[in-house]
Order: sequence, then structure tokens, then C-alpha cells
Amino acid sequence: QVQLVESGGGLVQAGGSLRLSCAASGRTFSRYAMGWFRQAPGKEREFVAHISWTGGSTRYADSVKGRFTISRDNAKNAVYLQMNSLKPEDTAVYYCAATGSTRGTIYPSSYDYWGQGTRVTVSS
Repeated sequence: QVQLVESGGGLVQAGGSLRLSCAASGRTFSRYAMGWFRQAPGKEREFVAHISWTGGSTRYADSVKGRFTISRDNAKNAVYLQMNSLKPEDTAVYYCAATGSTRGTIYPSSYDYWGQGTRVTVSS
């Protein structure tokens, strides 16, 4: 089992920044690739970013590319999502997730463990 706890969400004005954190505990964190997803009201959960277990490979949704950066610190059992130039359409609950897959998957069904989510609201 891997337990994931997100933090860092909040209310921010358009153009601002937030840094989300995801703390992991349980089985060896470094064996898992990690992803960030988000879900806006009335919409399906969507892929935001993925990072390999070494941190050497990343992948982003087109909607956040160039604005968001995913990173991880295996020594601290943590993964981060730096979000810059935020837009109102970034408003959602953000979830971190862990997958044992070695592929850079964008599908929620491929992830084994999920956090409870942290809410991000971007005002215009």
C-alpha cells in the first residue's frame, strides 16, 4: 500500500502561482511513477502531468505545458506540481496518484493509489 496526501491548494488570482505537494508513505515510493490529475465540477478526471520513478522523464497535458512543472524528491517521498500563470480554467480538485507501470500513462485507470485531493480555485 501507498498512502498519498496532497496539500498546497487554495484560492489564487489569475496569473498567480501555487505549488502543490504530495507526501507519500508506505511501500517504496521510488518504485512508483507519479501523476497529477484534476477534476473540475461536472467534468471527468483529466491528466495533468506524469513523472517517471527516477524523475528523468516527464509528460504534460497540452493545456498546462509551459506553465506547470512536475518534480519529485525520492529522499523525501514527495512529488510536487509547480503551477504558474494560472487561469480560471485550471480551477479543479487536484489529485496525485502512483502507478507501478513503467509507461508514461495518462489514463486514471492505470494508477494504483490516489490521494484525497486538494482544491485549487483561480479567480478571474
